[in-house]
Amino acid sequence: MSKLLLALTSAALLSLAGCAGTETKPAAKPLSAEAQSALTAAQAAVKDAKAKNALWTTAEAALKAAEEAAKKGDSDTVIKQSKLIGDHTQKGLAQLNYPVLKVGD
Repeated sequence: MSKLLLALTSAALLSLAGCAGTETKPAAKPLSAEAQSALTAAQAAVKDAKAKNALWTTAEAALKAAEEAAKKGDSDTVIKQSKLIGDHTQKGLAQLNYPVLKVGD
């Protein structure tokens, strides 16, 4: 009886182990051409702003969100975040031209 129980337990464990390796993630949808282009432009804008020490943290966070959305194939979110990145990197670069404020004497 114990040999039969051992054989059945072993067979059950082997079948469960075989099932564990067969799980697959659903494939992410490919990004639209517009979203891919927007993401590429946003990445370049962030790189440029970072090189000039003008990168706002909001632009950096938006880039991370856009890249995560791209992995999931969410073109709408990529485009939305890319627009935000473009706006914030432009403002960060424009801020470099502001006059320096002196406090006190």
